[in-house]
Amino acid sequence: MRHQIHDLLAPLPGTARQIHSFHFGPASAKGKIYIQSSLHADEMPGMLVAWHLKQRLAELEAAGRLRSEIVLVPVANPVGLEQVLMDVPLGRYELESGQNFNRWFVDLSEEVGNEIEGQLGNDPRHNLELIRSSLRNALARQTAATQLQSQRLTLQRLACDADMVLDLHCDFEAVAHLYTTPEAWPQVEPLARYIGSEASLLATDSGGQSFDECFTLLWWQLKERFGEHFDIPLGSFSVTVELRGQGDVYHPLASRDCQALINYLIHFGAIAGEAAPLPELPYPATPLAGVEPVATPVGGLLVFTAVPGQYLEAGQLIAEIIDPIHDRVTPIHCTAAGLMYARSLRRMATAGMVIAHVAGTEAYRSGYLLSP
Repeated sequence: MRHQIHDLLAPLPGTARQIHSFHFGPASAKGKIYIQSSLHADEMPGMLVAWHLKQRLAELEAAGRLRSEIVLVPVANPVGLEQVLMDVPLGRYELESGQNFNRWFVDLSEEVGNEIEGQLGNDPRHNLELIRSSLRNALARQTAATQLQSQRLTLQRLACDADMVLDLHCDFEAVAHLYTTPEAWPQVEPLARYIGSEASLLATDSGGQSFDECFTLLWWQLKERFGEHFDIPLGSFSVTVELRGQGDVYHPLASRDCQALINYLIHFGAIAGEAAPLPELPYPATPLAGVEPVATPVGGLLVFTAVPGQYLEAGQLIAEIIDPIHDRVTPIHCTAAGLMYARSLRRMATAGMVIAHVAGTEAYRSGYLLSP
């Protein structure tokens, strides 16, 4: 194992933060896997899984079973990790800018495309290496003006040439679920099975240039631009894995999730060994554009009648909003049938607040598909 320390831009004299990356695998490794956790710094299940994974990877490396380089970043957001106000962690948005820590990673597809134009050939391996080299160089040329930009660039540079990128998150109260692209789904489906993903949500571009999509979109856009004349492989695929809810930080769960990731990496070929049998997929993959963000038109005490992991029929009651002053009870129903995979932690709702997400089978939304 190699431990690397990456200094972030210090916002003020006397302050310093760092990203720590742990690199496993042989020097002559074929392929690269990148795994990070807690980019939203108030989402801890992934960090515990990463800690378990760190121990397992060290053992597998000592046993000579690692075929690929595996890069692990257990604390992907030291900036957000420090944001605690009156005992409440605020790890989703940077307080200075108000920006979501998992949005607006730099888009270099046009710059890379302009640089490689005229150098592409008929060999897909040549094109893959050319694009990766150009992307590495383009990221190296970027300069950060803020600590947040510095953190984003550091993470992008670490992951930009990986064959697979796994970003470990969680929701508020939720069952295990994941986000990836339709193009990557055949490669990701085994992961969904091993991890027990109860909702697998697919979109090529969900908007917001999130960490996972800043890689897949670059390859997709280059394929759209040059694919008619050159063989452009999809050189990287990414998955955001949502490890249930914020409170699900337990060793038994983390150990099980760690083993699921190991099983997947064996199945993928990054770790030598016999792949474990694939479990059944709990719920079929569905379009992210088919997710219904169920909102309440009024504020009040939020009392759920449905739980994460429950399949809902169209029009089914999922919650009541109670006004304890005027004794009004407002029922909240989903519109379409689907699996309710996540719901809010809050129990006092405000008017217009999204209280749950239901994975429907029919796409009906467009544009920006993510939560704020």
